[in-house]
Amino acid sequence: MKIIIKSLDNIREAAREFVHNMGESHVFAFYGKMGAGKTTFIKALCEELGVDDVITSPTFAIVNDYTAEDDQHIYHFDFYRIKKLEEVFDMGYEDYFYSGSLCFIEWPELIEEILPGDSIKVTITQLEDGSREVEF
Repeated sequence: MKIIIKSLDNIREAAREFVHNMGESHVFAFYGKMGAGKTTFIKALCEELGVDDVITSPTFAIVNDYTAEDDQHIYHFDFYRIKKLEEVFDMGYEDYFYSGSLCFIEWPELIEEILPGDSIKVTITQLEDGSREVEF
């Protein structure tokens, strides 16, 4: 499926469409170049799911834990700063990935070998006109 985000003005609409089409999946691996809009789109997804917390990139924390309006946990990961896979083992990634809670993962390229087999690959591409294409 492809969703076009023409501008920040319609990002919530795009997030709503994404949420509507997530199905039963829980782990979403977001691929895209630096500046493609991964964090911004995940923020819109969390807002669409009813998160009231301040939503920020977990670049230094590695994982942020948010609570949606239905008391569901949403885990937002950023593995950009991971140097060794052992760091992910040490943080107990299985507890998150196999919890049944939503997991939104930025920079999954660095941990692909431990992603659950049913993870959904989401690619965000910046188009020439500045819009973004979200494909999953």
